[in-house]
Amino acid sequence: MKHRVYHSTALRSQLDQYAQQLVVDSAELAKSYEWMLANEVVFEEGDVANPRVSICSVNIETRIDQPLARRFYALLRDELPTTLVPRYGINWPTFKDRWLRVWEQCYNILINKIPSHHVRLAWLRLGGAKIGKGSAVWRTTEILGVENLVIGDDSCIAWHCQVDARAGLIIGDHVAVASYAKIIAGSHDLTAPEFWSVSAPIYIDDYAWIATGALIGHGSRIGRGAVVTANTLVSKEIAPYKIVGGSGAKVMGERPHDLNYKVGGKGLFTLFY
Repeated sequence: MKHRVYHSTALRSQLDQYAQQLVVDSAELAKSYEWMLANEVVFEEGDVANPRVSICSVNIETRIDQPLARRFYALLRDELPTTLVPRYGINWPTFKDRWLRVWEQCYNILINKIPSHHVRLAWLRLGGAKIGKGSAVWRTTEILGVENLVIGDDSCIAWHCQVDARAGLIIGDHVAVASYAKIIAGSHDLTAPEFWSVSAPIYIDDYAWIATGALIGHGSRIGRGAVVTANTLVSKEIAPYKIVGGSGAKVMGERPHDLNYKVGGKGLFTLFY
């Protein structure tokens, strides 16, 4: 099973620090890491010298026989801004996950059309979303992975957006996401016959603006004050204050660095949005 979620780059270079956290010998942890690679607990991809490291996105902690590997997997898992998919069966994690999926589908089918910020936000928060003061999610926007959604203060996601937070979506303060934008934290391994899922958290920092129709792909980070112009595809890190657009999300300009405004997506004139 190779369903996986991105953790970090060049994890090997950090094994000494992890060994200190786990209070074990570095050589012992390095040996366990090799075992994890061989047994599809962690995965290395890309540049050999600086590989991208992912962990199994299905919570297999109880199935890991090697004790140190089990502890290391749990530590890596807990560093992610997401809840891993449970191993389905007759158990509490499965029941909880199924209930959350029903909860979010009720939101996407019915609740997200109710013209009341209070009702919609209350439903999302009860499902596990963390949404700050003055922030809003306007009507008809659909959300997956509600329990992994974090929105700061005074941020707004507008009409008809598709938000996939299943691998973790962290939105800062004063962020504006315009209508018909798509934020998708997951994809699939196109080279695998099994079509394994691959995912990575998305971070959108303070004062960023995602314009109409933009697509923010898994693993992206939109820096503070950055702008993604309309219909632009982003699947990488965008530096703070940069304005990007077109094919390859090329840099088109730069915003002022002293940004100081309120988005106001939950104000009087957006009362029924």
